Amino acid sequence: MKFDPEKHHRRSIRLKGYDYAQSGAYFVTIVAQDRTCFFGDVADGEVRLNSAGCMVQTAWADLSIHYPGAECDAFVVMPNHIHGIIVLVGAGPRACPDDRPPATGQPRGVAPTDDPAMGLGQPPVGAGPCACPGVPTLSLPDVMHRFKTITTKQYAEGVKRSGWPVFRDRLWQRNYYEHVVRNEESLNRIRRYIVENPEHWAFDRENPEAVACEPEDARRD
Repeated sequence: MKFDPEKHHRRSIRLKGYDYAQSGAYFVTIVAQDRTCFFGDVADGEVRLNSAGCMVQTAWADLSIHYPGAECDAFVVMPNHIHGIIVLVGAGPRACPDDRPPATGQPRGVAPTDDPAMGLGQPPVGAGPCACPGVPTLSLPDVMHRFKTITTKQYAEGVKRSGWPVFRDRLWQRNYYEHVVRNEESLNRIRRYIVENPEHWAFDRENPEAVACEPEDARRD
């Protein structure tokens, strides 16, 4: 599926019949309500996070601590959105804790696909070494919902205690953009897009003061 910014902007793109609980990598973008820049600004091509932005950054980085079935690859918190790659590894949340430290930000596999040369033969959900019978498998919507819930609660506390700007109705837009990462080439291209995102803030479609649309989207397959 090709990314069409006019058709898919700020909408969740879901593949019909695709099991979002299976092992694989997913590129996700979550945008603040009304595209308000709650989390900081960009100067000289670098993000300067405020306290709220640091909170969001910590919450994202800690996802794999709270949910070992979901691991964080590359990510960046921007003034009003976050880009990140989430890797589901087929284990339920805290299904089988062990003594190994959580692995965050490390390259993992790519999502299964119908192409015989790319990903067939992946183990079924819950078939990995940490799988436990009867434990629900963590899915991508689960992870996103919990991330939004945690950060909204913490942001609301910041509003009360530290005078953070008040959000309207909700902190995050209701939906989010998601993209199944199908192969290693796409994975590396998306990683580069994430890392370089602050440098292109002036052209970012989520920037309320953008001078123009973004150039060719690096997320295309």
